[in-house]
Amino acid sequence: MNFNLSQMPARNQRPRTSGITMVMDKGLSITEVHNFMSISYPHVDIVKLGFGTSYVTPNLREKIEAYQSYDIPVYFGGTLFEAFLIRNQFEDYIAICKDYKIDYMEVSDGSVTIPHAEKCGYIEKLTKHGTVLSEVGSKDAAHIIPPYKWIELMRAELEAGSSYVIAEARESGNVGIYRGSGEVREGLVQEILTQIPGEKILWEAPQKGQQLYFLELLGCNVNLGNIAPTEVIPLEAMRVGLRGDTFDLYLNKETA
Repeated sequence: MNFNLSQMPARNQRPRTSGITMVMDKGLSITEVHNFMSISYPHVDIVKLGFGTSYVTPNLREKIEAYQSYDIPVYFGGTLFEAFLIRNQFEDYIAICKDYKIDYMEVSDGSVTIPHAEKCGYIEKLTKHGTVLSEVGSKDAAHIIPPYKWIELMRAELEAGSSYVIAEARESGNVGIYRGSGEVREGLVQEILTQIPGEKILWEAPQKGQQLYFLELLGCNVNLGNIAPTEVIPLEAMRVGLRGDTFDLYLNKETA
């Protein structure tokens, strides 16, 4: 850090397994990737090329290589996985991941219906090719999954080989673990945490209020995802109590 401040929380450093910040890239240019990395590199753990943007992004290989030159794992959004799957092109999906040297893969079923045992089978298969993140929750706001089912699905996917389960929220933060207003479904979150280790969950939290909720609940080393590139530095400041919302979190307390 640039200054010496007392009473600061112990923030995990890269490479880290908890306290992860997953960034959603929805269309940065290669120049913007380098500019973004020049300021945010220490605070970024994984970059997701959002939904199906990889299919239409010019110079995709060069862009992925730009991130990889900073040792930042990149992966294709879960919607792209589903697009391959519904077209019976699962093996093609594996092939393109290998071709682009992508060794993080997301398995999701937010847009298509996949029997859960089959989904777990895809997770098991992909663990042979890299690190798997699996997303739980529907992109359909009308599809409400009860807490016991979230727990059941998350546990099964971790057992199938997922390194992290992603709690669905979309890039807008208004479905899944959130109400349509963006408000956290607190009862759901807290019930999930009674059964699933917090360090194994990547909470999609694109909105500042959502990020604040999880920082207050689980501390500075909570895993947060779907963070916009422009919000990485503000989030990191908020993680360590250097934004008004979290200013008092660590003062006159034992740091942890």
